[in-house]
Amino acid sequence: MSSLSAAQLRALEVGNELPLLTTEPISRLTLALYAGASGDHNPMHVDIDFARRAGAPDVFAHGMLAMAYMARMLTAALPMSALRQFGVRFAAVTQVGETLTCRAKAVQRKDADGQALLRLDLSAVNASGEQKLAGDALIAIPLQR
Repeated sequence: MSSLSAAQLRALEVGNELPLLTTEPISRLTLALYAGASGDHNPMHVDIDFARRAGAPDVFAHGMLAMAYMARMLTAALPMSALRQFGVRFAAVTQVGETLTCRAKAVQRKDADGQALLRLDLSAVNASGEQKLAGDALIAIPLQR
């Protein structure tokens, strides 16, 4: 079930944004749980001694964790069946303690064959506005009531 009604989805226009998702601060527990769930046990994400020996001040979040938060934002607002494409690029490391705010803004709309195709610009930024992730998604919304 999506947070936007069918009527709200049909009314999405260029310039509209989906509801934001802001995470809790990224914790070491979150990183450990994500490592277990994803199978990504790179010690840069979970072993502070390893990270420091490698020159980092601390462990840092998996890039795919930020992508997972972005996917959560999309699927909370939209029915999963609407998502046609989803891609990101990783712009900066997310540190322990940072929060991320995920945004999706409609930048293109084309109505054809009984549906609205919308291109969304995606971004995830920390509390200081530093971009951590950028990307885009394509969604399809049926126009019939």
